[in-house]
Amino acid sequence: MNILIINGPNLNLLGKREKSIYGDCSFEEYLARLSKLYPQHHIDYFQSNHEGELIDRIHKAGFEETGIILNAGAYTHTSIAISDAIRSVTTPVIEVHISNIHAREEYRHTSMIAAACKGSIIGFGLDSYRLAIEAFTNK
Repeated sequence: MNILIINGPNLNLLGKREKSIYGDCSFEEYLARLSKLYPQHHIDYFQSNHEGELIDRIHKAGFEETGIILNAGAYTHTSIAISDAIRSVTTPVIEVHISNIHAREEYRHTSMIAAACKGSIIGFGLDSYRLAIEAFTNK
């Protein structure tokens, strides 16, 4: 199974930013744990703070990968373009969020991408990514 994890804006600062919300582990450290936990799967990773780069990566992977795990960060709440990119590809996408977006500021309660995704996993910390991998492997 080939799984691509795509993280959006500011997620390059995991382990450094707002530790009370996002924890103190960098994504690279967590990715190493995932790779050890799932050695039978190829897990690739991409992060960008730029909307167009996220869209380009979805397009590139959207006909090749088994699944895409997407944490679009703040673009979740604003980007019709990312939603359209998800709808344009055949690879299933699972939306992931580290925090419970419904327990945070009201503007975070709406996801512009959720309806385009196979499903959403929200609020389980970094473990949300593992749960998404489980969703792909147990389909």
